Amino acid sequence: MNIATRVCAVLLGASFTAGLASPALAQQKPAATFRNPLRTEGPDPWVTRHGGFYYYTHTTGRNITLWKTQALSAVPQAAAAVVWTPPATGPNSAEIWAPELHRLDGKWYLYYTATDKARAGDNSRYVFVLENAASDPTTGTWADKGRVNTKHTGLDGSVFEQDGRRYFLYSAYVGPQSVLAIAPMTNPWTLAPEREVIIARPSFEWEKGGGRQILEGPEFLAGKQGQLLVVYSASACWDDNYCLGMLTARKGSDPLRPESWTKVPQPVFKPSAENQVWGTGHNSFTKSADGREDWLVYHAKAAADGKCEGRSSRMQRFTWNPDGTPNFGVPVSLTQPQPKPSGE
Repeated sequence: MNIATRVCAVLLGASFTAGLASPALAQQKPAATFRNPLRTEGPDPWVTRHGGFYYYTHTTGRNITLWKTQALSAVPQAAAAVVWTPPATGPNSAEIWAPELHRLDGKWYLYYTATDKARAGDNSRYVFVLENAASDPTTGTWADKGRVNTKHTGLDGSVFEQDGRRYFLYSAYVGPQSVLAIAPMTNPWTLAPEREVIIARPSFEWEKGGGRQILEGPEFLAGKQGQLLVVYSASACWDDNYCLGMLTARKGSDPLRPESWTKVPQPVFKPSAENQVWGTGHNSFTKSADGREDWLVYHAKAAADGKCEGRSSRMQRFTWNPDGTPNFGVPVSLTQPQPKPSGE
């Protein structure tokens, strides 16, 4: 074979190989990273995982909408399903806030805050609950189970189970503004109100921002050493330094005893001027698809403008301190790529 023939053969072989590779090149690998936000308008986000799917929701103010996805980082692309619209009149007819979706006793329950359109405001604001027997909460029928019978007006109801008992947490309007209260539950929509107790009041300056004294958005988190943890949001939503605080109780403690709880003196998650993240709060917790990672889902805003508006939902992975408490780190910039949750 002369030189010209060899060159021709090499060129033909290269062309043939390139032709085989082109379909593979056209199929780009999925991106290994994502960037916040999850939803551009996403105050008070909540995520739960069941049956291989994540169900996400946040405050819309006008209804309850669920987003369903198999990948947590795919919430931005998930289709929205409006599952409940408030009645035109009545105690739960306006200001639909902070929905939370829970799977209890084989059914779905949506806890949400609402007020009466005819006399809207804190004096008529309570937590209400809906029930759905369908396996998929974006389908089926949601039955109105009415108002949760809390001792006080308030908002931001949540549920957790500990040592075989179920408890209800909420932000109660007591005194200058709001405190954290807890009560045992007799069923998913009924409390034992005579046993309701206050477990925390605003006491630090960082809990009194925006001209108000507010503890809200309480969420239960199991500590790595068996302790009970409640992570809550502090100060008014329009305060740029809105942040997360935490209560701790030793393993085996009675959640209904106020003395069981100790408040961490500093915020456990707070704004970052360097990363242009403000108003960090009203969170939920979830796991990666393979169960190996813990993720914090929260809202924040990109401007220090003293407003509640502009809160987008975001997420980032968190780790654990040697004492079994969470280390949430610093809120991530919107421009910073993050590795997707493991298992996606």
